[in-house]
Order: sequence, then structure tokens, then C-alpha cells
Amino acid sequence: MIEVKLNPNGEYLEVSIIGDLDIDSTELVEDELLPELGKYKIINLIFSDVPFVDSSGMGLLINLVQSLSEKGIKVTISNVRDDVMEVFELLQLPDILGDQVFV
Repeated sequence: MIEVKLNPNGEYLEVSIIGDLDIDSTELVEDELLPELGKYKIINLIFSDVPFVDSSGMGLLINLVQSLSEKGIKVTISNVRDDVMEVFELLQLPDILGDQVFV
């Protein structure tokens, strides 16, 4: 089960994600979180409490960052655990999304 906490500050939004970003949670994120994100200019996704990301979670991240970027919304991903970041790097996610996304 995944939990998402929103911490808005004007046009800036911090999104703390807690739990696995997997096939069970991607639908929840797409349906409930994505519409909310379009209201902000800058979004930081905090991954400190995400121990696991599967291929559907990777696809969601790519879709999320690209679709928001097309709308002029800057997205960053921070505090990624080392083991999750290793998987991101193996799959070249920083190259796909751009190095500026991972802070």
C-alpha cells in the first residue's frame, strides 16, 4: 500500500511518497495525484520512504515527469534511496528524464 502526503507552498508542492511504487499503487497515483499536480509550477517528489519501484512505477515516473514538463511544470525527485537509485541508473532513468530531475 502506498501513501502520498502533499505539502503545498504557493506554486511549489512537495509530495512525500511512502511505500512501494508498484503495479498496485500506480493506478492510485495516476487517478488521484496526477490531476492535483497540474495546479503547481514546481513539484518535488520525495522518495526517502520508497523502498521499491517496479517497472510499472518506472513507467509512471516517466509519464508523470514528461507530461508535467510539457505543461511547463518543473518536476524534481529527491532523497532517493541508494538501492532504488542504482536501479534507476541501471535503467538509465536519469538519462531519460534528464539529470536535472534528480536532486
